[in-house]
Amino acid sequence: MNVQFLAIDGPLLLTPAVYADERGWFSESWNRRRFAEALGKEDADAPEFVQDNHSRSGQGVLRGLHFQRAPHPQGKLVRCTVGEVFDVAVDLRRNSPTLGQWVGERLSAENQHQLWVPVGFAHGFLTLSPVAEVQYKTAGYWSRECERSLAWNDPAIGIDWPLGELPAPHQPLLAPKDAAAPGLGALAAAGDLFAPDNV
Repeated sequence: MNVQFLAIDGPLLLTPAVYADERGWFSESWNRRRFAEALGKEDADAPEFVQDNHSRSGQGVLRGLHFQRAPHPQGKLVRCTVGEVFDVAVDLRRNSPTLGQWVGERLSAENQHQLWVPVGFAHGFLTLSPVAEVQYKTAGYWSRECERSLAWNDPAIGIDWPLGELPAPHQPLLAPKDAAAPGLGALAAAGDLFAPDNV
């Protein structure tokens, strides 16, 4: 597994080894021991994945930016198994020197990249291909009471979504809750950022 450290401490870009021949290819998409090594942890200290999610989206669909507060925060290991998405993580750790900064990576069935989005980050993706299927493992169960959203277009964050790759009018398709999501300042005022003891 190839591990790439990103501009913000926490998220990682992981690329499993792919073994190909005339029949096709094989890849070990996840291995607890190798994942723990990538995080610099012992096997027993790696995040425990308790739920697998799978979504299918049409071109231009933007899902996110989502996160869960304590007592049910979620880390996510995200991959795209059909098509291509632009996947984003935003730092929401209250005392972090990179609070409000973001990283974005193209995940596709072709490149087989995976983005680790740890607790303390909001996550979302924009579908670039005609259709995309995203699968992700979660360290933590989904909780309606703890789920929050962050505005995808908050100017205080300034995510450079590749909207120009979408058909005109180059605007994403959003769920109502994502279209109405608050910005970083409103989340901070509501006490929804992550305290050091919650990450």
